[in-house]
Amino acid sequence: MTAGIEIILVDDDTDLRRATRQTLELAGYAVRDFAGAQQALAELAGESEAVVISDIRMVGMDGLELFARIHALDPDLPVLLITGHGDVDMAVKALQDGAYDFIPKPFPADRLVQSVARAAEKRRLVLENRLLREAASATPEDLPLIGQTPAMEHLRQTLRQIADTDVDVLIAGETGSGKEVVATLLHRWSRRTKGNFVALNCGALPDTVIESELFGHEPGAFTGAQKKRIGRIEHSSGGTLFLDEIESMPLSTQVKMLRVLEMREVSPLGTNEIRPVDLRVVAAAKVDLGDSEARGTFREDLYYRLNVVTISIPPLRERRADIPLLFAHFAARAAQRFRRDLPQMTAGVSRHLDTHAFPGNVRELAHFAERVVLGLTQTPPQNMPASPPGLSLPERMEEHEATLIRETLRQTRGDVRETIEALGIPRKTFYDKLQRHGINRADYQ
Repeated sequence: MTAGIEIILVDDDTDLRRATRQTLELAGYAVRDFAGAQQALAELAGESEAVVISDIRMVGMDGLELFARIHALDPDLPVLLITGHGDVDMAVKALQDGAYDFIPKPFPADRLVQSVARAAEKRRLVLENRLLREAASATPEDLPLIGQTPAMEHLRQTLRQIADTDVDVLIAGETGSGKEVVATLLHRWSRRTKGNFVALNCGALPDTVIESELFGHEPGAFTGAQKKRIGRIEHSSGGTLFLDEIESMPLSTQVKMLRVLEMREVSPLGTNEIRPVDLRVVAAAKVDLGDSEARGTFREDLYYRLNVVTISIPPLRERRADIPLLFAHFAARAAQRFRRDLPQMTAGVSRHLDTHAFPGNVRELAHFAERVVLGLTQTPPQNMPASPPGLSLPERMEEHEATLIRETLRQTRGDVRETIEALGIPRKTFYDKLQRHGINRADYQ
């Protein structure tokens, strides 16, 4: 079944409508049924994630008129027509005019389900390709911190609330989750935009260089220091200093950084001069600095000094509904960058977006979008979702099990009864697995 697609069933024969609905629901589809075409038409919109099934002969507006109205509203919305023997010629004409399929009565259940499955997949690809085209015409300013899930809505709201304050912020998130994007937005949405946004990756610089980069130096401060250099801290005065991977900062530098945060002043290497700085620090870590074991050699007092406000960025696997939006944005950006046409969404790419774990988070998704635009992507087989590299067989099985549970929850919209029936497991086992994999059923309702 194609997740997210709803079936709109229209038939004024109560018994046939009830039987058809039951067939589709047993196949795993969400169905809304209507006794009249006019009521069904009122429920449809141009971007509906829907497939329409309609009888032709009905009182009032018949199925052919309903198809014509829907086709005018959205020519890509699939309409399947159920036909009696005398309606076949009319149905063939409708097929030529753009109807997706016609199914003559009486029909076997699998004939209907197979046609609906193909129509649902087509509808999904149509909507995803529209999303790609919309993203191609959008600018980065239109898409700050992309996502429509509750977690991302909450994150944007939090950033808006604290951006105009001068509190220091600690950002927690896995590798590739978008910590620098969050830091950039904190600066962009603040009153400090006249100052510089200065970023430094603490894990990318050797110990011998990082202090000079941060604090600056005077000529002769050390061997090779021939000219005066303004450090990143002073350069960010009036703006925002972003320290990424701060857990990698050397211990000796941490001591000096603690004083900078407490006194808001800096002393360059090779001088006793004290220079005041108007500083806002945004630090990011890919480990939990609140955990003493994960923190390692990172100073506890520096952690508490930075931890005025902590923002946690959810990993991509916990906000999978945002993946199509993000992919569309990255694909549009890559097409512009590489001067390529925006490719059509294929079933293989769509399946990969649905099932892959994306351990590298947003960064991995961006690179995947670039490979798709360049035509270099080979997606995994349909029945073999990709797993993160380096996992043992039991770990891969656990990952695959979690993926299947999440996919089934998406298909059933979080309905427990339908989910456990689809998975074929007892209710208690189902809840045990939700807890073990950290899956929140409410996210799918």
